[in-house]
Amino acid sequence: MTTRRNFLKTSGLSLAGLMIGEQSFVHASKLYKEDAFTSSATSKYICKRPSIDKRQFTSEAVENAINSTRAKLEDKKLAWQFENCFPNTLDTTCEHKILNGKPDTFVLTGDIHAMWLRDSSAQVFPYIQFAKEDVKVKTMLAGVINRQTWCINIDPYANAFNEGPTGSEWDSDNTKMKKELHERKWEIDSLCYPIRLAYHYWKETGDISPFDAHWTRAMQKIYYTFIEQQRKDGLGSYRFTRKTEKQSDTMLNDGYGSPVRSVGLIVSAFRPSDDATMFSFLIPSNLFAVSSLRQLAEMMSIIKSDDTFAAKCTALANEVNDAIQKYGIVEHRDYGKVYAYEVDGFGSCHFMDDANVPSLLALPYLGCLEINDSIYQNTRKLVLSTSNPYFFKGTAGEGIGGPHVGLNYIWPMSIIMRCNTTKDDNEIRHCVKMLRDTDADTGFMHESFFANDPKKYTRSWFAWVNTLFGEMIYRLVKEGKTDLLNHLD
Repeated sequence: MTTRRNFLKTSGLSLAGLMIGEQSFVHASKLYKEDAFTSSATSKYICKRPSIDKRQFTSEAVENAINSTRAKLEDKKLAWQFENCFPNTLDTTCEHKILNGKPDTFVLTGDIHAMWLRDSSAQVFPYIQFAKEDVKVKTMLAGVINRQTWCINIDPYANAFNEGPTGSEWDSDNTKMKKELHERKWEIDSLCYPIRLAYHYWKETGDISPFDAHWTRAMQKIYYTFIEQQRKDGLGSYRFTRKTEKQSDTMLNDGYGSPVRSVGLIVSAFRPSDDATMFSFLIPSNLFAVSSLRQLAEMMSIIKSDDTFAAKCTALANEVNDAIQKYGIVEHRDYGKVYAYEVDGFGSCHFMDDANVPSLLALPYLGCLEINDSIYQNTRKLVLSTSNPYFFKGTAGEGIGGPHVGLNYIWPMSIIMRCNTTKDDNEIRHCVKMLRDTDADTGFMHESFFANDPKKYTRSWFAWVNTLFGEMIYRLVKEGKTDLLNHLD
């Protein structure tokens, strides 16, 4: 059995659809029948959304946004892709209900019936902007926050959860598995994303109903997990090994990973790709932790009137940030001062970037750095060049991939993040055109595509990247870039 996202490269439905069971495979096939729902687009571009009666969640505000945006897009294929992709999380992955009198939303990653803290946060994030005008969206988002609170209180070290205590294919992993866990790979960003979602939900709606005593306990667990993984007092309680043929699916040194020198940074055993880190201080995730801790401090002070805990969060954020400045910024022979991808505190560093977010490229998108930050700009030039071993360029396009899928496979997520972190119209046009032209005429984004042939791709149903693409197009239209989008060629 393969792990998350590590699927055969295929031009059809990803092998994951077969691996997760016949029922899920049939469900996926029903969702994507081409004749399920016909739009006003040309006959060539028939809407691939599920029929209305099969959609998991609907929002009038989101539908209005889709219709108004699509009407402005003269490029029929781009309009078709936007219509398919922007609502994909709502259409296919939001299992929303009321549980014990509270909203509860279990968000699938797509072709795996499990909820990743990272993916679920990122999948629903673009809909926060509709929460004030659509109470259904607001309630759905509150349900995601409530579900994530439940998850973190079960185990702050886990990255992915089942809907209940059903067990997992990874129960045999050598770590403290519980029946509620789908997978237990410790990743810093898994605890940052729920803070980001909660913070922006609060800022947009003013609603504090999800932030009860259970949420407070979860936030305390996040703080103490970060503290433990600074490894000032030993290796800590977390360790992980797996019987596998894939090197990046397990940890060396009896499950504790590569050695680090305690310098104030936080260890991340795994990357956002769910691959093991090479050097355990993952810099983009540490930068994400800094911004998340500062957001948490603000929430604890204003919402909970807990200035003591807020001060602890701020102090930890400052300590981690100081360590990043000292150990995470490295002189590169060609690009000057840049952010390393990983370091160990002993002096070793890794110059690369991975497509999965948080990445070095995506830091401004997450609010961790400003686009015009000089060190970020140096870093951006590095990671979008052949100096990054996971930057690939072929006849179909160019972009960042990662070891999770393998060499010469470009992730559309990295192209979207490139677009999201530039103000250059030519670069925006270049990115959008690549995304439009590398969907293998499926109408959806994919996990990755082969640099020389987009018909060779992985994951037919990857809701995060679909919604991320839709968010990008919607933002560009709102920012007045419609003429650019209508003249890509």
